[in-house]
Amino acid sequence: MNARRWTAGLLATVAAVALTACSSSSREEACGTNSDGVIECTPDQRSAAPKIAGELLTGGNYDVARDRGQVVVLNFWGSWCNPCRAEADDLENTYQATRGSGVTFVGINIQDQRDKAKAFEEGRVTYPSLFDPPSRLALALDIPPNTIPATVVLDRQGRIAAVIRAAVKQEGLQPIVERVAAESPAPTGQR
Repeated sequence: MNARRWTAGLLATVAAVALTACSSSSREEACGTNSDGVIECTPDQRSAAPKIAGELLTGGNYDVARDRGQVVVLNFWGSWCNPCRAEADDLENTYQATRGSGVTFVGINIQDQRDKAKAFEEGRVTYPSLFDPPSRLALALDIPPNTIPATVVLDRQGRIAAVIRAAVKQEGLQPIVERVAAESPAPTGQR
């Protein structure tokens, strides 16, 4: 019975994401999509990310607004997702390589049970993860991450700079993060 409910919930989420994607296609079309399917928006094409806040997987709360002035990399994942396992080392390595440049990473765990998610994350990554079983944070994005895993890069002003709807490799993710980090810093008062 639990598997049936989980499957129904997942199908409802996929349908909602698909509907959201239809309404945001004009935003995607305005931004460029490269041969790897990565959507990158130039600074003048970027839209502000919605409020991204909630309970951390390990307890406590997090609000992405506290990191305004930094590049924030959001990675949507689930413990049940094999490609998420495959990309974990690449995410952690990219985080370690770029964090000195004003970059922070935040995982967003979806469609999961807290115990399974905590066990998955332990020893894999050192950055925090939000716990969002109903996937509300993904659904709120202007350019939604329609697949899991997915990675969204926010610029220093909190705008969507890139969306990657596949498992990432360090050699593909790190140059994107470094490009966004090299852009001019946020205006004073936005940090």
